[in-house]
Amino acid sequence: MKRALPLLMACAITAAALTGCSPASKEAQTEAATTVESTAETASTPSATPEESADTKASLEAPGSSVLLRVGSLKGPTSIGLVSLMDQSAKGESKGSYEFTMVTDASQLVAQMVSGDLDIALVPANMASILYQKTNQGIHVLDINTLGVLYVVASDDSIASISDLRGKTIYMTGKGTTPDYALQYLLSANGLTAADVTIEYKSEATEVAAVLAQQADAIGLLPQPFVTAAMAQNENLKMVLNLTEEWDKVQSEGGGSLVTGVTVCRSELLDGADSKEAIQTFMEEHKESAAFTNANVEEAAALVAQAGIIEKAPVAAKAIPYCSITYIDGNEMKEKLSGYLNVLYEQDPSSVGGQLPDESFYYIP
Repeated sequence: MKRALPLLMACAITAAALTGCSPASKEAQTEAATTVESTAETASTPSATPEESADTKASLEAPGSSVLLRVGSLKGPTSIGLVSLMDQSAKGESKGSYEFTMVTDASQLVAQMVSGDLDIALVPANMASILYQKTNQGIHVLDINTLGVLYVVASDDSIASISDLRGKTIYMTGKGTTPDYALQYLLSANGLTAADVTIEYKSEATEVAAVLAQQADAIGLLPQPFVTAAMAQNENLKMVLNLTEEWDKVQSEGGGSLVTGVTVCRSELLDGADSKEAIQTFMEEHKESAAFTNANVEEAAALVAQAGIIEKAPVAAKAIPYCSITYIDGNEMKEKLSGYLNVLYEQDPSSVGGQLPDESFYYIP
């Protein structure tokens, strides 16, 4: 137990960051909306014209390179897919020119996107929708960078499907957050009601991990890398259900996927020829970086530790295969993300900003 505590504490910052590993909490949504409104008021007098915006971007060009793109991400799985590109950029080996910022609070990224201090941000999927509504379509989604990172963890081998949770107690964090919406949706889709499953909410993922360590028959819903940390603490624990896979099972053809993180950019960047080309280059390099992480886990884990995303490379190496790092753009991105946002909207419209985003939310090259 004592040896596992540093591991859990190291994961605490990481898992909290997406709403680190998991989608944005209701408090984070409210804070983000407030941040957008207050920042927008400050920046609204006077508003920049497209020509002024282009001049601003021109001033950010690096000598002998393309337009400098300022990229912000969260200290969690979304940044894990970027580590190869971060490393290449630091060595001067990337095709594009980038300045990377990594934070632990999604509201910081929201504020910097609204103020224009960031050009690109990797944010929770539902927060992208909120940002789109509050900025009057001032951002577009470029890609999905992370699918579901939520797992049901237990020592009970009999749990092989959502329906097997009937009569069970599940420990998790975040009542009224998007992980909660996801679980409630899956329970309902599998014919279970609130009377069939007891959900015990904890304030932090470390509390859920503690229950799993103390109670042999406990069942928890956790994000990565907390899953890896909890399993290191208790060798009997297993990932019995992958919520991404369970989500896909109940989707009709053309339905959405369980999406954790997306990449957004400020709309004005797609208006200028030079900045649009820089965005296209970023998208290509982001795709290559995500592929590198999945194909070269040990090397990527070393970069993850070097970047301070997860403290220890061995822990990162164990967690990466289960962090659902991906790169999905174009029509497939639109299909998966729109379906996911629709599910959230049906459960609580405020979780996506009060209304579903329109077609221009999705950038299709």
